[in-house]
Amino acid sequence: MPHPDTLPAVLAGPLLRRLEPRRLVLWLVGSRALALTLKLHLPTQTLEITLDPCQVVAVGRQAFIHLIDVSLDDALPLDVAISYDLLFDNTGIADWAPHLLYANAQLPSFVLHSRIHQLVHGSCRKPHHSADEGLLCVDRLLADAHTPTDRPALLMMSGDQVYADDVAGPMLRAIHALIARLGLFDEYLEGAVVDDSASLYGHSASYYHRADLLPALDSNETLRERFFGGVKKPIFTSSTADNHLVTFAEVIAMYLLVWSPTPWTLIAPQPPQLNVERHQRYTREQVQIDKFRDGLPGVARVFAHLSTLMIFDDHDITDDWNLSAQWEETAYGHPFSKRIIGNALLAYLLCQGWGNQPDAFGELASQTQALTAQPKANHLDASAQDALIETLLKFQRWHYVLPTTPALVVLDTRTRRWRSEFTLKQPSGLLDWEALSELQQELLDHPSAIIVSPAPIFGVKLIETVQKVFSWCGHPLLVDAENWMAHRGAAQVILNIFRHSRTPGNYVILSGDVHYSFVYEVLIRHRNAGPRIWQITSSGIKNEFPPRLLEWFDRLNRWLYSPRSPLNWFTRRRTMQVVPHIPEHAEAGERLWNSAGIGQVFFNEQGQPEAIYQHNADGRVRTRMVAPKQ
Repeated sequence: MPHPDTLPAVLAGPLLRRLEPRRLVLWLVGSRALALTLKLHLPTQTLEITLDPCQVVAVGRQAFIHLIDVSLDDALPLDVAISYDLLFDNTGIADWAPHLLYANAQLPSFVLHSRIHQLVHGSCRKPHHSADEGLLCVDRLLADAHTPTDRPALLMMSGDQVYADDVAGPMLRAIHALIARLGLFDEYLEGAVVDDSASLYGHSASYYHRADLLPALDSNETLRERFFGGVKKPIFTSSTADNHLVTFAEVIAMYLLVWSPTPWTLIAPQPPQLNVERHQRYTREQVQIDKFRDGLPGVARVFAHLSTLMIFDDHDITDDWNLSAQWEETAYGHPFSKRIIGNALLAYLLCQGWGNQPDAFGELASQTQALTAQPKANHLDASAQDALIETLLKFQRWHYVLPTTPALVVLDTRTRRWRSEFTLKQPSGLLDWEALSELQQELLDHPSAIIVSPAPIFGVKLIETVQKVFSWCGHPLLVDAENWMAHRGAAQVILNIFRHSRTPGNYVILSGDVHYSFVYEVLIRHRNAGPRIWQITSSGIKNEFPPRLLEWFDRLNRWLYSPRSPLNWFTRRRTMQVVPHIPEHAEAGERLWNSAGIGQVFFNEQGQPEAIYQHNADGRVRTRMVAPKQ
């Protein structure tokens, strides 16, 4: 193991997380615990703040997550650029991370906006997908921003920031190399063929054959298929999970490798021993991983300049996470699958959730610090790890609200689900009755609101119908049958919230998940003074839907669910009129836009969207989602 001094002091970051006039939250990973000083360059003065103590969680012998949470007595100025620096050992960002600076800039900077006048958003960033990197669209936007008002107020990442369940061979090889380089902590594994993480990494089945590491029991067949079997989904796509991340160290290493270029400079992974077919796949994936790695300086630059908020969706943990009550019973009923889910959720806590609202995670952060403070022989204590995971799985404060104008309400649609009343196989509602009641209370008396729902509330009717048919047949997993209308109770309550007289007159719903982009305007039928609702979906950042299949779905949806179609009366949204906006550069009639990239929404002072764009990662001109002709 190399001496710590041979490693760069900062491995990833800083990432700007939740920024408010009197509070700044930043995230950073160091190869040691750092004594940091934050310097803010305001228009009339410079503030120097010693970050002592800084909240630090060790995740390895040479890996320490820092959450920088600064409270200020005096509010910072709004709508102006504020340059900042993070200093340690008499060095600043220009010394230890020059790739974070834009041309002619001496320091990174941020802007606190008086209202959300524009934002960028997206989801689904899979490193080995052949699509280009959508976050580089944001890098170009920031590089071209000449005034503070040119900058978005924030970047909202609405799910699948990492794919813990779908990992390329070269990425997994890099993960294992980084684990060794940083001494990320090992762990004991119960219910698997291997006894601990070190045995997992070195096992011949570790690459592309992780199903073989599960107990060879007939009763375990469902578990094998669920996590590692490469379950085919013939309607939409085929998903492979045979490199599914298992350990806490694997998921932490994944975060470092997808958010920062620095860890890649510390490793030189070589292909493992593979048969001819697997080696060919590995070589194909290597091309995409190299391309992904080369774009990381621009991605890290975005994170250093723009407040970035996040919420999980299934792939951050595992595919179809909590889709049905039967899924939950299967997954949480075995110690190995429960550990897999818990490890990904713990890594999400430290790398994503903590920065959204630090106050909610004080106790969990303390428990995590205790778990990782004194590992024995570099192994985490198994009983303490299981106890922490048990607490995490019961935690119910992943959602959050920003007191912005308009209010930003971010939903957790994964852990507070409304189980089906009829059969355990049926899809659960995305929020249970209690969570929906809390949502309504959050929205009361706001003139406008931005709701972040990872899955669209108003989706494509034909695709939802296909999912419904498969659910009726007892196979919801085959088609990812997760949408707001799939559960009668959840659908009825969310639609009633929109119709309530004291909830906002203007709703903008930001979503991702589906790997294509679209904009719907939704009106309540037979009600002149009803709320105005916009469903704005941007997906994926680095992922796309199979193009020919989406083309047919789009075309059939227009035919079968036209405004005069009687099929509309069999949908749960029959009391609402859904009007699609047509992409500016689309072919005749297309409503769905299939290109990796990033969404951008401009808002007027009433919180209504006045311009909606989809920036294409492949360099094509941005696509304006134009309103239908009146």
